[in-house]
Amino acid sequence: MTPTSAAPGQQDCAVDCTDEDWALILGGSSGFGLAAAKKLASQGMSVCVVHRDRRGAMPKIDAQFESIRGHGHGFLSFNLDALSADGMAAVIGALKDRAVRIRLVLHSLAYGNLKPIAPSPTALTATSLLDDEDLARTIHSMGTSLLSWVQAIHRNGLFGPDARVLGLTSEGNTVAWPGYAAVAAAKGALECLSRAIAVEYAPYGVRCNILQPGVTDTPALRLIPGNEKMRAVAIQKNPYGRLTTVEDVADVISLLCRDEARWINGALIRVDGGEHIGSL
Repeated sequence: MTPTSAAPGQQDCAVDCTDEDWALILGGSSGFGLAAAKKLASQGMSVCVVHRDRRGAMPKIDAQFESIRGHGHGFLSFNLDALSADGMAAVIGALKDRAVRIRLVLHSLAYGNLKPIAPSPTALTATSLLDDEDLARTIHSMGTSLLSWVQAIHRNGLFGPDARVLGLTSEGNTVAWPGYAAVAAAKGALECLSRAIAVEYAPYGVRCNILQPGVTDTPALRLIPGNEKMRAVAIQKNPYGRLTTVEDVADVISLLCRDEARWINGALIRVDGGEHIGSL
């Protein structure tokens, strides 16, 4: 897609940034990534969204992107494979050309395999099971690709002096859901690498944390087998009697971009309104 940029906006910046400060959002055309892009743009940050969508989905997505451009700050979007070397090179090259300072990297890629690892005892036909290739691709896309991007951004000198890296995990990191094994493994890898990034990139001014939203009605959630029951149980458990929203999570992402959040590093932060401590 053709990168576009708008003139600098005039409103106060609630996340302590200028138009040279950018948020790089990997997986930003829906769900948490899109909500974060909208929130950060509304508060004065320039935004680069990397996504991968079919042509038929683009009219609705472009309308969302126009609302981000309307805030009057820098905006770039790339419809490509964020997991490929060529895709990463295209994004990094465009950001280098603009001499941007990356304030935030949000890893919100939701490309994973949801096959079970064992056949169902009640299935009448053979079940396609998770294999090594399925597992490896899921772990890379939803887990280890975070490190690939962080290393490439740092290698090309694109991080600002006080940068934030955020990943997204879920309750599946400790609870076994049928069909979720590959994604759970990826989230485990993501959490492990985020702690390593928090330590080894601290000398370069990078803070790295993981957010664990409560059950949220997103396109990715609706692909999980049994998601209807998950949503119903979450509403019953949550002290506020509702699901987490993508806007709830975007608000916390915005908070973590503030100067005052500089001492939060290597943490896993639950964003669920207390769902994890609720009971039935």
